Amino acid sequence: MHRNRRRIAALRESLALAWQALRSWSTRQILIATASAVAVAIVLGVATVLIPNGLFTREIPPVWWNYPVWLITSAVTGLLIGTYVQPQRSAADVVAPAPDASHEGSGSAASSREERRTGRFAVAGGMLAWFAVGCPVCNKIALIALGYTGALTWFAPAQPLLAAAALILSTVAAVWRLRGQVACPLPAPRAQAVTA
Repeated sequence: MHRNRRRIAALRESLALAWQALRSWSTRQILIATASAVAVAIVLGVATVLIPNGLFTREIPPVWWNYPVWLITSAVTGLLIGTYVQPQRSAADVVAPAPDASHEGSGSAASSREERRTGRFAVAGGMLAWFAVGCPVCNKIALIALGYTGALTWFAPAQPLLAAAALILSTVAAVWRLRGQVACPLPAPRAQAVTA
């Protein structure tokens, strides 16, 4: 019981930090996140024929939950891409470090691990979303592995679980990245030495 309270408190803290990071985003970050979300929505929607097009076909029509999963995954992926954009800094924000100051340290290994983990979660979430909202019998991997009947019998019922996993992984990756912008901000860029 005490462990669950700690987990809930940690989740609340992470969400609060993520919200704080979002509120501090620059216009540039917001524009890039929005453009990325639209681009992901178009690519995923066209490839899975949630957006009707002449490039791809879909033998099994989409079900109602395909659309919210597609749009939420696109929005969260756009947010995630926005976290990789450097915020605009004014000249007053750039601080010259002391000559012996180093940005390397014990935190860099931990941040590198977290960076890899969020990247893996984001890629896995995107791939699972594609499998989740796509046509079960149009998916060549499922079709080769299970056959037409197997894809309908085994893969199609598993798609809602894939959708849930995709949403969870993508959201966790975005929250981790956003939280890291506030809890562990990047060091200020080194000021360029001006020679007279």
